[in-house]
Amino acid sequence: AHANITGYTVYRKLKGATSWGSSIATLGNTSLQYVDNSVAVNTNYEYKIIRTTSNLGNGYGYVNAGIEVAMVEDRGRIVLVVDNTFTTSLATELAQLQSDLEGDGWKVLRHDVSRTGPVTGVKSLIVADYNADPTNTKAVIIVGHVPVPYSGSLAPDGHGDHIGAWPADAYYGEMTGNWTDNSVTSVGAADPRNHNAIGDGKFDQTAIPTTVELGVGRIDLANMTDFTQGELALLQAYLLKLHNWKHKLMTAVTRGLVDDNFTGYTDAFAQTAWRGFGPLVGPANVGTPDYMSTTATQSYLWSYGCGGGWPTGSNGIGTTTDFVNTNHQTIFTILFGSYFGDWDYPNDFLRAALCSGNTLSNFWAGYPNWVIHHMGLGETLGYETVVTQ
Repeated sequence: AHANITGYTVYRKLKGATSWGSSIATLGNTSLQYVDNSVAVNTNYEYKIIRTTSNLGNGYGYVNAGIEVAMVEDRGRIVLVVDNTFTTSLATELAQLQSDLEGDGWKVLRHDVSRTGPVTGVKSLIVADYNADPTNTKAVIIVGHVPVPYSGSLAPDGHGDHIGAWPADAYYGEMTGNWTDNSVTSVGAADPRNHNAIGDGKFDQTAIPTTVELGVGRIDLANMTDFTQGELALLQAYLLKLHNWKHKLMTAVTRGLVDDNFTGYTDAFAQTAWRGFGPLVGPANVGTPDYMSTTATQSYLWSYGCGGGWPTGSNGIGTTTDFVNTNHQTIFTILFGSYFGDWDYPNDFLRAALCSGNTLSNFWAGYPNWVIHHMGLGETLGYETVVTQ
């Protein structure tokens, strides 16, 4: 415990409730635990703990917990959008994916689309599926280089040469808002991909218009030419390890790694990991070894790395080439640094992790920070995506 801690305040709500209400406990500065005795079996609770200090502001922690919470047998409807380049060549793997999703409790709605079509056409398919059953439609999984929406005039990594439209798959998860292309002109970015002009098919919105309804995940390994296998083989390998994970043919040590090369910044970019990993693997199982050399040989369920970045790497973490040359033994990873959060770039560092070893997911967390604690009680990354967005 830090000497400047002044106390803790505990809040509880039912999972999915929109307000924390009044606190349920106030604890002294030396407290290490809190026992909640007024709970019911098979009830899904969320807790928020606020740590107060004398001179460093507040800290926040979250836990999703319950006793004998029933397994989820019906997760709802999920929209599977496939790049039709791979309809035939990935037929076996896609059938396996659909079967595995059904085994997870999903009803799968599949659409095979052209990678050269307009994003509005893909969106209309998703919206139609959502409108047919908005209560139960929850998520979208994209396989292949399905058309990439771009939107806004922004540079969350803070670089003037990177201000413009960024990839915006949230467009595919936001069902009721108005996305326009009639007002923003932003053509100063170094990469023409980020240029945004009126009528160019890239949207104006820098903020998501309304609350996101669907969690969107993308398995897109196009233009990852530093990996010699090619796009089809990379997708085959990814879908095989995803299947192996779902069937426990591939496992991981329940621990987390945090490699923070932005220490000293008041933004505290690594707080997603520090706040999120403890509830998932236990606070004692979170350590700070080097990201690349450690995960190359040691198994970690969760890992986080951040440092000054460029499209294909991050200071203190590594490069896309490092992922090419090593089979990384981490499952859920998070990487944060400049430029590579704009993931639709050849050999992008964020996507490179998916092409390596056992890694199944990667997201750019720091701007913004994510919540991931619900995964400790069986939730999906898609759910966490919606809550975060």
